[in-house]
Amino acid sequence: MEKPSAGLFITLEGGDGSGKSTQSGILVDWLERAGRTVVVTREPGGTALGEELRAIVLHRRGDIAPRAEALIYAADRAHHVATKVRPALERGEIVVQDRYLDSSVAYQGAGRVLDGTEVRNLSLWAAEGLLPDLTILLDLHEDDGRERMAERTTYDRLEAEKGDFHARVRAGYLALTKAEPARFLVIDAREPVETIAAAIRARVERLLSA
Repeated sequence: MEKPSAGLFITLEGGDGSGKSTQSGILVDWLERAGRTVVVTREPGGTALGEELRAIVLHRRGDIAPRAEALIYAADRAHHVATKVRPALERGEIVVQDRYLDSSVAYQGAGRVLDGTEVRNLSLWAAEGLLPDLTILLDLHEDDGRERMAERTTYDRLEAEKGDFHARVRAGYLALTKAEPARFLVIDAREPVETIAAAIRARVERLLSA
């Protein structure tokens, strides 16, 4: 595995229960064993401020207006990118992140039925135009996601939404992959864990060797 001088920004996306955390852990372990410095983070909540915003947007009791929700995510993203993600990339490190702006387009855009282009533009403004080098979409039907999460006793505000919301989210993700196919690696999240991990490693290996 070659070591490029510039950093690499990898994000994992997918509906609830798609296995992002599992695959992130496998990927990070592989990269670190290969001698790479990896920053593992998430949105919302990748910074101290982000944890406060996460508590508001995911766990606050009562409704949050859809546009207000989108703005809270954008505020988290602006601070997160400026203080954590971009500095790591400038140091030549690899950032592996659970959710990024594609989540906003899928959840707040498609899920909340806001204008997806406006949500994306807001996110790009907040992140000063930063896009991932690779976005891994673990695609899973919403019914399969709910089945995987059946043993949970608590759900956050988005996880608790009804099936039609999560169907719109999945459709939003798939529309994004068609609009930017070069950036996305789309994987059927029903595949065995190691099959998925191998596909991710192969794609990341190509990026690192470019």
